[in-house]
Amino acid sequence: MKLLVTGGAGFIGSNFIHYWLEKHPDDHIVNFDKLTYAGNLSSLKDVENNSHYSFHKGDIVDKKAVDKVMPDIDIVVHFAAESHVDRSIQDASPFVMTNVVGTHVLLESALKYKIKRFHHISTDEVFGALQLDSTDKFTVNTCYNPHSPYSASKAGSDHLVRAYFDTYDLPITITNCSNNFGPYHFPEKLIPLAITNLLEGKKIPVYGDGKYVRDWLYVEDHCRAIDMILTNGKVGSTYLVGGQTEDISNLEVIKKILKIMDASEESIEYVTDRKGHDRRYAIDWSKTQEELGWKPEYDFDSALEKTIQWYKDNENWWRKLKSQ
Repeated sequence: MKLLVTGGAGFIGSNFIHYWLEKHPDDHIVNFDKLTYAGNLSSLKDVENNSHYSFHKGDIVDKKAVDKVMPDIDIVVHFAAESHVDRSIQDASPFVMTNVVGTHVLLESALKYKIKRFHHISTDEVFGALQLDSTDKFTVNTCYNPHSPYSASKAGSDHLVRAYFDTYDLPITITNCSNNFGPYHFPEKLIPLAITNLLEGKKIPVYGDGKYVRDWLYVEDHCRAIDMILTNGKVGSTYLVGGQTEDISNLEVIKKILKIMDASEESIEYVTDRKGHDRRYAIDWSKTQEELGWKPEYDFDSALEKTIQWYKDNENWWRKLKSQ
């Protein structure tokens, strides 16, 4: 089987490629990536000479480039996206182009070349926000209510993917996942930023009061969920993929990191809050468990320790990114 992985040099994409080549060594992966600031081929250094892996530099909004790599592909796994909320607030245009227009280009090409499955990776942020003091969780039936240019662009891409299933019978599946963390995570996001700042002797910035709640998912658990969906998922379906955390605030996450790294809470620096900051996310992934037997294997604390150790062991990887 031959897979086209878009955004394979990014955080989740590179982890997925490592996972897939290990679990499915007879398959072939074509990594198609524009290599923006968040795309890093050093994340795939250990597989670059694998005969079952190839890299093609290209932009998903470029129809000719996409059509060049799509022939003979069996499955598209679409990670490529602009994903940093702060950057989308500063300039929404790249998010609309990549996340909406780019997804449309891929769908057209996938339809043209009759691929067997188009799997689209999306986010829980398309659902908006939950009340901080509630016990509600997002489900596959939650109405879309995006609040940032990033989440609005991902909502648009989700609707396009479903439209191509309903209108053209393109065999699609979608995952809306919670906040991923783990190895190869670009150090502008909360967890890798906190870890690397501490390793550099810097303060950790915390937005507002720090009480924002996210559902944290270890990236390997996400990769395993995608594998199970590609293998046994129902075509046309959406699956929610979340972690095992129970309303851990950003401030609590930081304090856990400080404790593991034996650092003082004086390292915390409260900064001006983000515009339109969603208060709480929480995912109900029971459908994914009931249909596929999937559930997270990693609890948050052990996965956090594993992640911290990875950044300690791979300073060469993240230091050059932070110096750009």
